[in-house]
Amino acid sequence: MKGILGKKIGMTQVFTKSGKLVPVTVIEVEPNVVTQIKTLEKDGYEAIQLGSFTVKEKSLNKPELGHLKKSGSEPKRFLKEIRGVNVSEYTLGQKVDASIFQEGEMVDVSGISKGKGFQGVIKRYNQTRGPMGHGSQYHRGVGSLGTLLPMHVLKGKKLPGHMGHELTTVQNLEVVKVDLENNLILIKGNVPGPKKSLVIIKTAVKNPNKINQQEELMFYEVEAAEEKNEEVVEDTNEEVKEETEEVTETPSEKVEQE
Repeated sequence: MKGILGKKIGMTQVFTKSGKLVPVTVIEVEPNVVTQIKTLEKDGYEAIQLGSFTVKEKSLNKPELGHLKKSGSEPKRFLKEIRGVNVSEYTLGQKVDASIFQEGEMVDVSGISKGKGFQGVIKRYNQTRGPMGHGSQYHRGVGSLGTLLPMHVLKGKKLPGHMGHELTTVQNLEVVKVDLENNLILIKGNVPGPKKSLVIIKTAVKNPNKINQQEELMFYEVEAAEEKNEEVVEDTNEEVKEETEEVTETPSEKVEQE
C-alpha cells in the first residue's frame, strides 16, 4: 500500500497515437512530507502521516506548528494518514512525490463529494415522481411514510435531507500520465470533489498489483508551432518588402533604366 495527497484541478481529455480519446482528471501533487510515523509498539497500528501544500505560519496554531517542526517540515495545510504501508521504508521528514505511481497502475481516489444542499427524495435517492396531471394531486412527494400498525415512521425511511459533502471513494481508476516536471498526475475518469479540493490517491485495494499496458499519448508541441509561425511571418514580411520596393520606384528611374 502506498499513497499521496493531491489537489483536484479539473477535467480534460487527452488523445493516444491510435486516435482514442481518454477523459482524465488532472491532480496537482506537490512533494508530500512524512510528518509522523506510527508504529505498532507505540500507537497500536502502523501508518505514516503526510503533509501537503505549504502555507504561512499564521494560518496554523502553535500545537500544529510544534508537531510539524518535529519533522523539520514547513507549515502544511493538509495532514492525512496512510495505513497499511511498510513504515520501515519511510523516514521522518522524507519527501514523497508523484514518482511512487507509474502509468497504467490502478488506484483508489478518496475525497469529499460536492455538496448539493437540502434535496428531495427524487434527486437524493432517484425515486420516481407521480403523474403530472392536475387531477393526481401527487407529483414529487415522499410517498407512504409507514403502515397503520406501528403509528410512526419506521427507521431507515428515505426522506428529504442534506445531500452530498461526504467522504467518497472511487475505486479501480487508471493512472494515465505522471508528469514529474509539473507535479501532475492524470487519472482516467472522474474523481470525487469540486475543483481545488483535497484528494487522497492510494493503491487500489481490489487490484493492488495490476498494471495495464498504457498507450502512448499525443501532445501538441507549442514551441515548435510558434517557431513555424514565426518563420512563416518572416517569409511573408520579406515578400511584402520586395513588393513595396518595386511599387515605390519613381517613373524617372524607370525611364533611365530604359
